[in-house]
Amino acid sequence: MSKEPKIRKGYRKRRVVRPREKDLEVGYDSHWEYKLHSGPLSDWDIHTTKVDYVVEHTYHADFVKVIDGKTILLEAKGRFWDAPEYTKYVWINKSLPENYELVFLFSDPNAPMPQAKRRTDGTKRSHAEWASSKGFRWYSEESLPDEWIDKDYKEEGL
Repeated sequence: MSKEPKIRKGYRKRRVVRPREKDLEVGYDSHWEYKLHSGPLSDWDIHTTKVDYVVEHTYHADFVKVIDGKTILLEAKGRFWDAPEYTKYVWINKSLPENYELVFLFSDPNAPMPQAKRRTDGTKRSHAEWASSKGFRWYSEESLPDEWIDKDYKEEGL
């Protein structure tokens, strides 16, 4: 009876690497594919057509507000956990209509990115650096524009 390895909470299970067949003919993914193309499917073209496809997903922004005719999707992030999570936002941004903008509100903009390598100066790439490099506007709670903050909240001085 094999025991499944424990997966720590907050981590994704590693993808199982597909085994590679040995001594394959060039241009084929498997021996079976070669056998098919050499026999019953010999008059078919092989690996000549590429088809782009998209996997549909739905994104729910944390906060939404229309400002000056532009819909701002404000994503409040404590931190990114892994590469698939932060890469997701790049794809979301590419699919947004022109009058939409995805903006980050970081609890700690200087927090290091997950799996970031240490630089020669000892620092790691921060959430703020990542966002800027990908063309995202970002703020911390202290740097939010005044016009984005609720008037009643500002007047109470909370």
